[in-house]
Amino acid sequence: MEAADLLPLLEQLDDNFDDLEEALKPILESPVLETSKKLPVLDKAKFHVLVTYALESLIFSYLRLHGVNAKEHPVFRELIRVKQYFGKIQALETEPEQRAMTLDKEAAGRFIKHGLAGNDKLDMKRKEQEAKEKARAQLRAALLAKKAAASETSSRNRTSSSDSESESDNEASDSEKSMIAGSEQLGNPLETTEPEDSQEVKKKKDNNKHETSKAIRKRMKRSKEEQQERNKERRQKKMEARRAAKAK
Repeated sequence: MEAADLLPLLEQLDDNFDDLEEALKPILESPVLETSKKLPVLDKAKFHVLVTYALESLIFSYLRLHGVNAKEHPVFRELIRVKQYFGKIQALETEPEQRAMTLDKEAAGRFIKHGLAGNDKLDMKRKEQEAKEKARAQLRAALLAKKAAASETSSRNRTSSSDSESESDNEASDSEKSMIAGSEQLGNPLETTEPEDSQEVKKKKDNNKHETSKAIRKRMKRSKEEQQERNKERRQKKMEARRAAKAK
């Protein structure tokens, strides 16, 4: 890259540093321990982990800029360890899922059967109930089979009727096609022309879109120029402040 291409990038970097200094002022003015004392336990842990992660990531990027293989440096292992602490904090923030209390019906039935075993009357009643339940299940299965057979027959009838209707429709469509062909041979073709009004409306819409796009581009240019002027003013103020500090 040439020097002319690097100048706007350096100016943007300078602006980003200014924003970072303004954001970090409350943290840099006081020690870390004093700021963390006022926080609750979970926020304190987050604060310490974020500070360590920021410092170690700066060291990691510094090593990479100087051509050092940062992944083999101990800082890389420390970054992995800090990421593990991030995961632990997130696990603490998420509340555990509360399992709903449910009754195991099968286990309860086994306990009841085992407790009632040995009573002849109850055993007879239980066997009668089981036989009734089996008979009901068989009746339900037979009814379902009958319904399925009836639905199959009705569907077959519907398909046959639909086939006959489709054949009649095809015959009607063939007759219509033959009529249309005859009319075309007699010299009466159907012609469709677009009205001229629709073309004028399209032209107007295209012109409106072009004008709106021009207005949007002008606004974008104005906003960029205003932002550049603000950055220039801020840089001039910084240069004046530095010159005043050097003069003192």
